[in-house]
Amino acid sequence: MTDEETHVVTAFARHDGHVLLCRRSEHVGTYTGRWGAISGYAEGDPDEQVLVELHEEAGFETDAVDLVRAGSTVDVRDDDLDTHWVVHPYLFDVDDRDVAVSEEHEACEWVHATEMLRRDCVPGLWAAYERVAPSVRSITADDEHGAAALSVRALEILRDRAGVLRAEGASPEAATDEVADLARRLCRARPSMAVLENRVNRAMATADADAASLETAAMDGINRAVRVDVDAAERAAALVGDRTVLTLSRSGTVLRALQEANPTAVFVAESRPGNEGVGVAERLLADAPTTLHTDAAVGHVLATEDVDCVLVGADAVLADGRVVNKTGTRLAAVAAAHEEVPFFVACATDKVRTDDTVNLESGRRSAVYDGSAPLDVTNPTFDVTPAHLVDAVVTERGELDQSDVREVADELASLATWDDDADREADDDGDAAEGADNDDASAANRR
Repeated sequence: MTDEETHVVTAFARHDGHVLLCRRSEHVGTYTGRWGAISGYAEGDPDEQVLVELHEEAGFETDAVDLVRAGSTVDVRDDDLDTHWVVHPYLFDVDDRDVAVSEEHEACEWVHATEMLRRDCVPGLWAAYERVAPSVRSITADDEHGAAALSVRALEILRDRAGVLRAEGASPEAATDEVADLARRLCRARPSMAVLENRVNRAMATADADAASLETAAMDGINRAVRVDVDAAERAAALVGDRTVLTLSRSGTVLRALQEANPTAVFVAESRPGNEGVGVAERLLADAPTTLHTDAAVGHVLATEDVDCVLVGADAVLADGRVVNKTGTRLAAVAAAHEEVPFFVACATDKVRTDDTVNLESGRRSAVYDGSAPLDVTNPTFDVTPAHLVDAVVTERGELDQSDVREVADELASLATWDDDADREADDDGDAAEGADNDDASAANRR
């Protein structure tokens, strides 16, 4: 077997929880007829070459793909070809599923990632995917994506582990125990994000006690999550119509709603800490005249501009109707009430908490103050908006009032009964290990 290394890039394109697989045609020199991701020889810098391959093989433009993660390389030795492949794996989120297939592929399909475990794929494909796949650690450290997006990532993690256990022929008991433990850790990963826990609970509650059923339940959960998030966005878009809107933070539901509506203009608060509003404003610029402003200017904008409504997302809607969302939401709601501007929250019903517990996360101290004085510093990432300041919670089921929210909370609470016999505190060893992972991830994110 040769020790000479042949470097290749492999790009997994992901959209709404599915990845793109392509079957190699007779126009390629190796692995004809086998399934793979977007790949090519790494001629020069792999980070640059992977973008070339995405464009040449699938037609993805650079501005339509977002790099999620570049993983460590995978060594694949093929004795038949006397080749030592060094695979550079990448994961990209793409804007849509439109693919312009090159002659290097005879077919392309958007599938759940675990389909790789059941198809005739190029060597090392699953190993490469695992290097860039979502994990509990990546969900804990993620401060760029909204709760709905992270809930889909959580379901992908459940799906992937159940799929591996299914492929390995794990016993029903072993598979159920392992996936249940993973589900509990996911539910603890982001306690402020009710949608993550609710969607994990739904998958576990609807699955039978075996790996195949657990995988299917997670896949169904992904498909359902995408559908209801879209439905909620469409209802919010109809509500906004052609009005002038103010928003803040980054909500996938709100972003989709504003892109589908025809707003006269959009005002976007920068959304510190994190400044997610900057990216939102850039995305919306193609859809409507967009103005970016400081968080402190929200009251000023509502008082001096002809804003028709405020539309925000939610990380959670408490059972009593209060809304947990990015810091600044409460201030915007108070200012909107003073100016008699309607204040709407757009989200799927899965974001309703089953209780009135508030879990607020905090940002870095240095984002507020990096000096040496012994100051106390607070940098909350989320705040709580009283229910009486919210004119409507717009969901896939329509506009909900406080009594409707309570009914949804009771419905979602029933899904958590899959874990009635388990200790929700988890064992000390598991928590210590996960805590270490999370601390490492948070530290890396702070750096």
